[in-house]
Amino acid sequence: MKFYRSQSVLKSRASRRIMRIFLTSLVIFLSSLFPLFASDTAPTTVRVGVDPNYPPFSEIDTQGQLRGFDIDIALALCSKMKVECEFVTMNWSELISALQADTIDAIISSISITEARRQWVDFTDRYYSNVVRFVAHRDSNFNPESPQGSTIGVAPGTVSFDWLEDNWSEIVNIVPYTDFSTILKALDDGEVDAIFGDGLGYWNWLQSLEGADFAFVGEGRHVDEGIGIAVRKGEDQLRDNFNQGIQAILDDGTYDEINAKYFPFSIY
Repeated sequence: MKFYRSQSVLKSRASRRIMRIFLTSLVIFLSSLFPLFASDTAPTTVRVGVDPNYPPFSEIDTQGQLRGFDIDIALALCSKMKVECEFVTMNWSELISALQADTIDAIISSISITEARRQWVDFTDRYYSNVVRFVAHRDSNFNPESPQGSTIGVAPGTVSFDWLEDNWSEIVNIVPYTDFSTILKALDDGEVDAIFGDGLGYWNWLQSLEGADFAFVGEGRHVDEGIGIAVRKGEDQLRDNFNQGIQAILDDGTYDEINAKYFPFSIY
């Protein structure tokens, strides 16, 4: 009788081992299927927020089409990610709020990477570099080495505005203008002694007939960590996908082709 009890115990233990092996195999099998289910539910469209008033990075052309360096970069990245780009245009000051409200999924609109902005959004790696610079009339007496009493136009909510507020608020008159075109008009109309902002945007304008009477004054200042793509905090997968896309277009020459359309020098 003891012999048969021992055999029964052995059979019971063997059955439990077989069941554990079966359940473990089932878990591994189902886990292997997860990426397939995830890909089926992954978004096929990325809503990209952009301010269309910043040539040559973003603007509406004469046919009413959105174009520019940022637009081409966004389309190239979406192609690498195998998703559609849905552009959502709005004023610069609305972009971060729209991202936080889930109205858009990403900001690809020449947004500077700064530690202060990391409180509100997450950033990808940079996709170009920039400096901030002063622009004044060629006959102007404005001197950034001695700016006391000057009136300077700048866009609010930008790193340029923050720099002026932090460094010169007590010695110059800072006048905010809502967008790039109104800043340029203020300078052309003589409302300000100089304007302060992104050097690449101003470089483009200075090459035009409208900017022929104006020039950079002083040296450029680095006030950020480069220009990146902003996503909602915690959207790690989307950020990583963008980073992989940025590296891919750098590696295969797509970035250089886009760069050459707008600038005769590398802005990376």
